[in-house]
Amino acid sequence: MFNTGFLYIIEILGTFSFAVSGAFFAMEKKLDPFGVIILAFVTAIGGGTLRDLMIGNLPVGWLQNETASITISIAAIGSMFFEARLRQFTTTLFLFDALGLGLFTIVGIEMAIKLQFSTGVCIAIGTITASFGGVIRDVLLNNVPLVFRKEIYAMASIIGGLVYFLFRKIQLDEDVAKVVCILLIFAIRLIAVKYRLGLPAFYEKK
Repeated sequence: MFNTGFLYIIEILGTFSFAVSGAFFAMEKKLDPFGVIILAFVTAIGGGTLRDLMIGNLPVGWLQNETASITISIAAIGSMFFEARLRQFTTTLFLFDALGLGLFTIVGIEMAIKLQFSTGVCIAIGTITASFGGVIRDVLLNNVPLVFRKEIYAMASIIGGLVYFLFRKIQLDEDVAKVVCILLIFAIRLIAVKYRLGLPAFYEKK
């Protein structure tokens, strides 16, 4: 795991964002405090754990970095204590989830780049890192995973990843490229939800 620098900051912010998102989903299902904390952990580390298993980064990242566990715990407990106040902002859950999607896409891509994987594999690893914590969360909550619905979700990660590699090709400053791509993924999610954009469905609506 990366211990210093801008990427580490991105990872912590992504962990916090997804943990809050997972906690809110759990509270919507009226889970008890233990369930809320478990869902916060699953959402925040699920994609990264799968990524680490795939690339052989063992023990998996969160076992090597206690900061992740502390961040998730703070996010989950804070969400429970300030639920009423946070729910005054109707878009809180969505915004945290969209931000986490952008942040973790870049984290996954950067880890794959350091292992010298191809562009396509790097983008796939970034998408898995960003999306699959939410997949596990939704399965545990008996929901159809968001990434498998018509709504644009994983595609936002893929587009952001492609743009990131374009920026690398034209030698844009790496930190600037990361920030722009995180904001791009975030913006794609916002636009897709606001205007109800999605991938085409190949079945008849009933």
